Amino acid sequence: MSVLPTSLPGGTWTLGDLTVTRFGYGAMQLAGPWVMGPPADHDGALAVLREAVALGITHIDTSGAYGPHVTNRLIREALHPYPESLHIVTKVGATRDEQGGWPPAREPENLRRAVHENLETLGLEVLDLVNLRLGNAEGPQPGSLAEPFETLVELQRQGLIRHLGVSNATAEQVAEAQTIAPIVCVQNMYNLASRQDDELVDTLAEEGIAYVPFFPLGGFSPLQSSALSTVASRLDATPMSVALAWLLRRSPNILLIPGTSSVAHLRENVAGAGLPLSDDELAELDRIGGH
Repeated sequence: MSVLPTSLPGGTWTLGDLTVTRFGYGAMQLAGPWVMGPPADHDGALAVLREAVALGITHIDTSGAYGPHVTNRLIREALHPYPESLHIVTKVGATRDEQGGWPPAREPENLRRAVHENLETLGLEVLDLVNLRLGNAEGPQPGSLAEPFETLVELQRQGLIRHLGVSNATAEQVAEAQTIAPIVCVQNMYNLASRQDDELVDTLAEEGIAYVPFFPLGGFSPLQSSALSTVASRLDATPMSVALAWLLRRSPNILLIPGTSSVAHLRENVAGAGLPLSDDELAELDRIGGH
């Protein structure tokens, strides 16, 4: 039986019946420039994945669209056969075009193909958790998710997926998904400066559902970035460290998946997320998002 680590900041969270560290790792940056093609440093990418597991991280986030298929193959090369405690989360619902765009791919046949491709490239017989990516590159977009989500539910019933989640979703889409089948996480853009999901974070916490923010430093205005840098300087920390530490303190259901292609930066992110923040510092940071 695998023993879960207790040394990572934030402790653990349970996604359905899967226990994961709240500090996870996002593999997107392991692909080449603009998330296309292979990494410049193949061995370095493998080293980052192996270091993540060595540090005790048990939640790795990926997608067949990254590369495409590059990060999945790197994960398999670096870590297969996977430790019992490691859980790999993937996304379907978007693909890549030759211009580096992320066109939606949510027709039933697209989703079935994507799930089978993830199984193949990761070397798995069942995917622990699949997020349905909604919206577009500009963010969440209104509209029903019933048809694509029901396709994933069908694949779940076939035994190919353990748990389901949604990504880049509106609060209404989250609620609609829950009328169709249980979800264990929502993965949206959220950080100190982008607080549009505050109410959703709190609602999901009450329901025992994880909220997984991406772009922990994305969408900052110059003024907000300056305010964060001021706090970080005072704490002798990096802005990323402060942003990650704030997210862990924001709500117990928040799971972190910061990405990096550097072992040193991975270690720095882990250490930074454990940065202690006083109540006064938290209040000052809250004001960055206009609260």
